[in-house]
Amino acid sequence: MSIFNSNYLIAGRRRMLASAAVVAIVASGAVGGSIMSASAPAIAAAVDASHLQTSGLPSFATVVDLVKPAVVSVKVNIEEAASYSDDRSDQMDNVPPDVQRFFKRHGEQDGRTPGQQESRHGIALGSGFLISADGYVVTNNHVVEHAKTVTVTMDDGKTLDAKVIGTDEKTDLALLRINEAGDYPFVKLSKDMPHVGDWVLAIGNPFGLGGTVTAGIVSAEGRDIGSGPYDSFLQIDAPINKGNSGGPTFNLKGEVVGVNTAIFSPSGGSVGLGFAIPASTVEGVVASLEHGGVVSRGYLGVQIQPVSQDIADGLGLKAVKGALIDEAQPGTPAAEAGLKSGDVITKLNGQEVKDPADLTRHVGALKPGEKVELSFLRDGTEKTVSLTLAAQKTEQTAKAEAAQSESALKLGLQLAPGEGQTGVAIVSVDPEGLAASKGLSTGDSILEVSGKPVTQPSEVKALVATAKQEGKKSVLMLIRTSDASRFVAFEFPKV
Repeated sequence: MSIFNSNYLIAGRRRMLASAAVVAIVASGAVGGSIMSASAPAIAAAVDASHLQTSGLPSFATVVDLVKPAVVSVKVNIEEAASYSDDRSDQMDNVPPDVQRFFKRHGEQDGRTPGQQESRHGIALGSGFLISADGYVVTNNHVVEHAKTVTVTMDDGKTLDAKVIGTDEKTDLALLRINEAGDYPFVKLSKDMPHVGDWVLAIGNPFGLGGTVTAGIVSAEGRDIGSGPYDSFLQIDAPINKGNSGGPTFNLKGEVVGVNTAIFSPSGGSVGLGFAIPASTVEGVVASLEHGGVVSRGYLGVQIQPVSQDIADGLGLKAVKGALIDEAQPGTPAAEAGLKSGDVITKLNGQEVKDPADLTRHVGALKPGEKVELSFLRDGTEKTVSLTLAAQKTEQTAKAEAAQSESALKLGLQLAPGEGQTGVAIVSVDPEGLAASKGLSTGDSILEVSGKPVTQPSEVKALVATAKQEGKKSVLMLIRTSDASRFVAFEFPKV
């Protein structure tokens, strides 16, 4: 099984959704003076549900007639740079060495040299929808990335040039505007989250065929498919195929509840697993893109990981939830507020933090400069701190790393004092031991055991023994690797 973006590339290349795990989130809320509050009435007026029944069977014709004029096909001429040397090496993988050497000797005969960049041209087809009378169109970022020119085709067949106002890769959204002035039909974003089981309609441009309508229900909400740090998709079973990317999903009132962005499929075609970006996310992102072309998100400055059962036992926590801080990065709001490694963030502005992804979405929904209140657990005691969020500068905002767990304490390590009195160096790892199964390797360092800094192997041994004597189910260690720090819990064997 694979997850594919549902746009269709005539050039024939599938675009896989990129994974990520970084902390930050998208705002939602009212958009004062925005493109979505145009004076002209939206065509998606509330529809009387009684008109949706014909002979006892559901009919969506009334809704479709209202909203279809606002749905457009998006055509993008793209140009991507590709390395000539990379292409040549890919093509030559199965060529005999003697023939490879011949081509290398004569590699400049066609006027290009190894490493030279060449352009690839292609066409991407997707979908979109108008959200204002003056021609603003919402679609997916992956539909218009690398765009040289963009055109939209209206439901009546008229083709119009458009320009990209702004894109947001992290939520896979983009805002376009039609160049030609006009009074265009448009639809509204829903203020209400749909319920699982609600009917929905997807309208788009599958396989470049033009406006097509499919129906289904909301299958689930809050889905994380690993496409980015703000995953919280609606899952719908209305058939979505390549080319539906950027198209709208409507409720029976004719309001947009989501933007179709991905499918889960073994073949690239619909198998009933489609994913849409919720309207609440779209509203906040579009408002930011309209005013400056970029999305500005709050920045906390922590590396975090989930709280597993063994980590909860090691920290003495009653519940397996929250976001465990691996590191509060120096000079960030988190570090300046006194947060440190080993703290578990449990609430943000009074709202419970379920896990790192939940914290990511909440923080990213806020703007730089906003003041927030964080609740966290330290040494079994709940504390609260206020801080002001900064602006994101890099992708390393707050990295959520997967926690690992095993069920025995047989470390299989040889230790030595760390350099500069910092940590305890791991100089050998038994490949059959628990430490190896946890991903530890030679060159890593143990920085803390049970929340206490260590510099000598004897301190590690003593603190492990103390944790066992205190009846703890596991002992928690902070491990530094070559590129990051993370907590690892080692569970004591049951007796």
